[in-house]
Amino acid sequence: MKEGKITLTMKQLKRYQVICSYIDKQITRREAAELLSLSERQITRLKKGVIESGAEFLIHKNTGKKPVHSISNEVKEAILKIKKTNSLKNVNFLHFKEILSEEYSIEISYSSLYSILKNAEIKSPMKKKIRHRKFRRKRKPHFGQLVQIDATPFEWFDKKVKYTLHGAIDDATGKIVGLYMTEHECLFGYLEMMKRCCMDFGVPQTLYSDKHTIFRSPNAGKLTIEDEINGKKVNLTQFSRAVNELGTDIIFANSPQAKGRIERLWVTLQSRLPVEFMMKGIDNVKEANEFLRGYIH
Repeated sequence: MKEGKITLTMKQLKRYQVICSYIDKQITRREAAELLSLSERQITRLKKGVIESGAEFLIHKNTGKKPVHSISNEVKEAILKIKKTNSLKNVNFLHFKEILSEEYSIEISYSSLYSILKNAEIKSPMKKKIRHRKFRRKRKPHFGQLVQIDATPFEWFDKKVKYTLHGAIDDATGKIVGLYMTEHECLFGYLEMMKRCCMDFGVPQTLYSDKHTIFRSPNAGKLTIEDEINGKKVNLTQFSRAVNELGTDIIFANSPQAKGRIERLWVTLQSRLPVEFMMKGIDNVKEANEFLRGYIH
């Protein structure tokens, strides 16, 4: 048996005491296995090792050694320095991981990045929680079969001024198929967003929207049975006429939760786009729209 001072953890010390009791025939192999939550075959291996090498056998060979694939202190310091820059201090961890790879050529797993930032007492920004529906509608089976559209106002340029982003997301795949920013939610914003959608991804079969007057006449639903019998109809909005000419139908959601895919998209974009704009020095709608054209490809 090798001589010298060795240090055991509490777990290793317990194993040593149980194995010694087994060697001295104070307990059976089955009892030792139950005490250590190991198989009897493992107990036999440990007994042989302790007899030949002593307590040192229970110490893992890599104890005290730095893993071969561990991240160097230099890389950790570089990551923390990058994270603390003004444009990235509020970015969420997953987005930051992507930025490290794309902008700084630093490849790191999410779990490793999380550990580095957590140990430095850096927290990921709080996300807006969305109340999930108990029963979700199933996605459509094919790309372009249903596209959800909506708009959201937000302070995209960190100037305490809100601009509205119009967007479209494919129901089947969750892919963004159109983005366009304007000062306010408006017909022009939706038409430009749809133009990009159709030119880049094709004409959707059906659109799914809320009941905004851009999509649906305020008189819709007010016709009586007598009106319908007399042939009265509610005129389509300009947007509805435009998409109808493309052969696209529109259906209307009764609540924001019904079009949950695009509602969740807004949470993601409100977290990511302000960081992207700041990194690239974008601070106006024109430059934002030029950037957004390539962002979704």
